Amino acid sequence: MEAYKRGSHTVWDCKYHLIWVTKYRYGVLGGDVGTRCRELLRETARAHEMVVHAGSINRDHVHMLVSTPPSLSVSRAVQHLKGRSSHKLLSEFGILRKRYWGQHLWARGYWVATSGNVTDEMWVEYIKNQTPPEPDDNFNVT
Repeated sequence: MEAYKRGSHTVWDCKYHLIWVTKYRYGVLGGDVGTRCRELLRETARAHEMVVHAGSINRDHVHMLVSTPPSLSVSRAVQHLKGRSSHKLLSEFGILRKRYWGQHLWARGYWVATSGNVTDEMWVEYIKNQTPPEPDDNFNVT
């Protein structure tokens, strides 16, 4: 039993690869916005007992490999991550408020896969290789 987490009556290791995009796929996550988004996603994950194993923020989408406790559904985890980051980014950056005047930074939905079908190392390598031709920022989770 390698890096399993333990609760009072459970032993678990629930990892998910998540991807979601900005509304209309606008490339707004570069520079300071991307850096702040990374910080917000880390804070939100810690607050809800999630562990971020790898992540990549590109100009128009986010990749994350996340462990969640079994008491937290995937949809609820994504709701926390997208909701808090959207609210905070829109309140802190006027350029985003102007572009997304309807108060929705992220597009509806997300993509998710469990890491059981593919090894964690393969997901981490895949996420590391998702950088655009010109790197937006260095979102390396260590």
